[in-house]
Amino acid sequence: MTNPQTPPSGALAGLRVIDASRVLGGPYAGQILADHGADVIKVEPPSGDETRGWGPPFKGDAASYFIGVNRNKRGMAIDLRQEAGQALLGKLLETADVFIENFKTGTLDKWGLSEDEIERRFPRLVHCRVSGFGADGPLGGMPGYDAAIQASAGLMSVNGELGGQPLRIGLPVVDMTTGLNAVIGILMAINERHTSGKGQFVETTLYDCGFSLLHPHLPNHYLSGKVPGPSGNAHPNICPYDTFATGTDPIFLAVGNNRQFATLCRMIGREDLARDPRFADNSDRNQNRDALKGELEAAMATSDCAQLADDLIKAGVPCGMVRSIDQVIADPHTQHREMVVDIDDYRGTGSPIKLSRSPARYDRKPPSFAQHSAEVMAELDLDPEGFGDALIKPDAKD
Repeated sequence: MTNPQTPPSGALAGLRVIDASRVLGGPYAGQILADHGADVIKVEPPSGDETRGWGPPFKGDAASYFIGVNRNKRGMAIDLRQEAGQALLGKLLETADVFIENFKTGTLDKWGLSEDEIERRFPRLVHCRVSGFGADGPLGGMPGYDAAIQASAGLMSVNGELGGQPLRIGLPVVDMTTGLNAVIGILMAINERHTSGKGQFVETTLYDCGFSLLHPHLPNHYLSGKVPGPSGNAHPNICPYDTFATGTDPIFLAVGNNRQFATLCRMIGREDLARDPRFADNSDRNQNRDALKGELEAAMATSDCAQLADDLIKAGVPCGMVRSIDQVIADPHTQHREMVVDIDDYRGTGSPIKLSRSPARYDRKPPSFAQHSAEVMAELDLDPEGFGDALIKPDAKD
């Protein structure tokens, strides 16, 4: 663990972020900023971020779900329903560059922090809101959770076995994409501030981000008018791009061009397939994908999946053995890429963003409830007693 006295570093050192968001999209954005040097202060309600209870498993007062997206942050808890709590939030925003929140539409206005008021009081503040559908439009202000957006934005309709029922993607891809887009928007606004001297409002919604993920299904539909459905592991545009049986475990082949296809055929002892008119190019292979799958699986029927995958990828054929989570964690390449982070008794997932001169840092474990309230108040030269019970103490969670 890095010494707390080490001067701040990282690409975003010197940036202060007030992260008053909960659940996943906003907190994930806050963690990305924190990993790269921003001072992120997480503000929780008196009952705590609800993901503290989204377990098992648990460690201390927090479930793994909370632990996974709140590293490198300092923690406070404020009752923002009270005027004193709203005043304290204002004091925090006076010191901040970025404000991330996902409050219900109209909540900030009720607290006297409308967009216009934020712009007037904190002219350099970048205000980022993560929401389900945005504040206006037919669904404006409606609540959104990842799986519900997967359904309503069309993602489930193209996920699942061929001919089967739509299926939820097995990870919160909409929430995490929304968090990533929030970070992109924040950094765009910070960059623009160098020119204008002003902050601005940044909005990412789960609905927009879910819809934006539908590539290549949307462009396919725009051009053909056809409505896609679930296709299993197969790609709608590329072939062979699917899971294939071997003599042991399944292998995923992701063959994107004729050169890769020819190499694949040579490596499995079927060079003739690359010369077969049915499989001459990607368009032909797509039209004859069932026949091709049969030929490839017959050729690989006695192959060991792990050895075959190693041989193919070294020969330039994109592929992968279908592996479990524990196998991926233990993989030497995962370790080499520093994708598993250990801080004392904490283990987390490393940043996939690699910078040569200012890499990510992992200084703080996720905060316990209200852990850093006294520390932050002292930095701001604020008397905790002046805010009464709106400033929640570490042992006072609802």
